[in-house]
Order: sequence, then structure tokens, then C-alpha cells
Amino acid sequence: MPIPGHIDPVPVPRVATPRPDGRIDLLGLSKLELRMALETAQLEPKQAKLRAKQLWHWIYNRGVTDFSLMTDISKTMQPWLAARFAISRPEVVEAQVSTDGTRKWLLRAPDGEEYEAVFIPDADRGTLCVSSQVGCTLNCRFCHTGTMRLVRNLTAAEIVGQVMLARDALGEWPSTPEGRMLTNIVMMGMGEPLYNFDAVKDALGIVMDGDGLALSKRRITLSTSGVVPMMARAGAEIGVNLAVSLHGVTKEVRDEIVPLNRKYGIEQLLQACADYPGANNARRITFEYVMLKDKNDSDADAHELVRLLKHYDLPAKVNLIPFNPWPGAPYETSTPERVRRFSDIVFEAGISAPVRTPRGRDIDAACGQLKTASEKKSRAELDRLADEKQAALG
Repeated sequence: MPIPGHIDPVPVPRVATPRPDGRIDLLGLSKLELRMALETAQLEPKQAKLRAKQLWHWIYNRGVTDFSLMTDISKTMQPWLAARFAISRPEVVEAQVSTDGTRKWLLRAPDGEEYEAVFIPDADRGTLCVSSQVGCTLNCRFCHTGTMRLVRNLTAAEIVGQVMLARDALGEWPSTPEGRMLTNIVMMGMGEPLYNFDAVKDALGIVMDGDGLALSKRRITLSTSGVVPMMARAGAEIGVNLAVSLHGVTKEVRDEIVPLNRKYGIEQLLQACADYPGANNARRITFEYVMLKDKNDSDADAHELVRLLKHYDLPAKVNLIPFNPWPGAPYETSTPERVRRFSDIVFEAGISAPVRTPRGRDIDAACGQLKTASEKKSRAELDRLADEKQAALG
């Protein structure tokens, strides 16, 4: 399936940048890959199976990065492991904390590329917003990340590393489901997760593994702008909650706001939502809807949204998101009165439509604002990039 926009032309997963010290990083490897890495290092199979189980526990349940702290591994084996393997964390370029408690990390990969992760604390939960790509191949016009070129996909290790780093920062080792601050994960950071399907699937498999991080799939949400051909596969192979960046209810408006709509239209998208495995009233599909003044926020838009959701008989929740302005943005934020009226219309039709409270605005961590400082561009550059991406959509 062709992917629009600037993409890595190599049709195979990108090989991770080798460590300068020649050691193999164990972070992000599956249980089988971890065992095979030990066997490749000449550990005999039975021993490799045992050590892999021990290492998995120390890496993902205890959060340990130093082999010498692994007390059930012999003191002679510890230096053997340390000479051949490493357990990494992303390099933190900058860590910021908002006045509302939101935390944002600017992270740097070994190849120098940068990406961001955000932790959002609430009274009853704590949500980590995880990135899946450096930049983004799409050009959602309201989204600051969408003004970046796609540099590359993140690896499974880089995706899992964001979760590990957040756990480190919150002091949440060993990993237990009771009393922890990080309770939920949303794949809503930089990038389109379904255009990095394999790495996202592998990373979330590690996150959900009961012997380690042990986050329930019911506490993980994958957001897509509408990559229709991959949605059924995501439901079948990953099985987490689905969120869809809708943002418009007519072809004309959604073509402008979410240009991917020119490739996969609203009807195709909503039918894919109706077919999504596991969706029901207990696991509703979330529709993200950014409120843009005089663009998609009228009473007629609200009524059409209700009609579409009912027509496809969707178990739905609508998150209404006040637009987070950024320099050069082509839209304005809907007034609070207009947002409330839109919400009331949807609620009155029996569909939940809460208004999301913007978080982390003072550190550019709010919805649609993830974009590294090194990627600042002029308005002319942004317009040129938008034209290139839209042309790629055909």
C-alpha cells in the first residue's frame, strides 16, 4: 500500500543504529528475540531460556538497567552479560513540567533524531502520550506536528523506551498495577501509528505482557487519522482501544483539515470503525474532534456528526478539543459558548461529547503541539511542505 508524503524508501524495517561499544541493546526485544540474542552470544539453549526469563523480569518488572543489580544472576554471569549487552533509555535533551503538572520530554535517538513524549496526570489516572515516528507523513492542518517532514519510524525499542523513561521519572518500579500514577497509554504523540504498524505492535506487545509492564489493553488507545486498510489488522493483532481523528463531517472540510480523507473518505473510515474488532458499548470508539472557529463548529456540523455516528451504529464517544493555536496556524479556536452548544447537541442525541481540558499549553505539550524546537519553520516553508504532502496524496 503506498504511503503518502515523505517516507523512508527502504521497504524493510530500519536497522537500529549499532552502539559504538558493539554491545546489543536488549530493550525492545521480544521474549524470543531476547533468548535468541543470548544463544547467538554462545549461551547454550537451556541456559539462554532461563536467563532470558530472568532478564525480562529485571528489565520490565523492576526497571533495572545495571546487570550487577540482578541478584538472582550469578556474579560471574553479570560481567559476561555487561560485556555483551546493554539496557538503554532514551537520551533526555530537555524535560519540562507545566504549571498543571503535565510533563514533556524531548528525547534524542542514537542517530541524533529527536521526538517527544508527554505525561498527563489526572485525579484518577495518569496518561502517557507516546510518539511512533520522528515527524509525520500526514499534514493535518490544525496539528503542529503535521508541519514536520517524516524523518523515520521509531523502533519498538524507542517506543517502549518512552514508557520506561516515564516509569523512571515517576519512581514506579517495581511494576505493579496498584497505586501507580502511569495507568494509561495513548498512541497520540508524533506520527501516524498505523504507518509504523510492526514496531507499534511489537512495542505494545511488550507493554501489555503480564510478566513485565503489564498494562491492560483496555488502558491503551491507538489513534489514527484514518488509515483504513490497517484498522482491521490493528484490531485483530493488537486489540487495544481505537481513537479516530475525525475533525470534520463533510468531504470538503475534512479534505482540508485531514488531507488523508482524499485517499480514504469519511464513509470508508466510518465503515472501518463499524467493523473494528472488539468495539462495543463497553469499549467505545473515541472520535477526536478539534474545534475550529467557523470551520467545523456549527450546529449543522454537530447534527451531521450525530447522523453519521447513528447511521453506522457506532458505539462512540466524541472528544471535543479546543484548538491549541501555534505560530502560523491557519485556524482560530472556537469560542467556549460555541463549543458548549456543539457538545449539548451531541449529548442530547445520546452520545457522550465531553470537552477536553487543554493541558500543558505553557510547555507546548497540548494536543497537536508536539514538535521539536529544532524543526521551527517559516510560514512559507510550512505552506510549501503542506503543498508537497497534499500532492503526494493525489
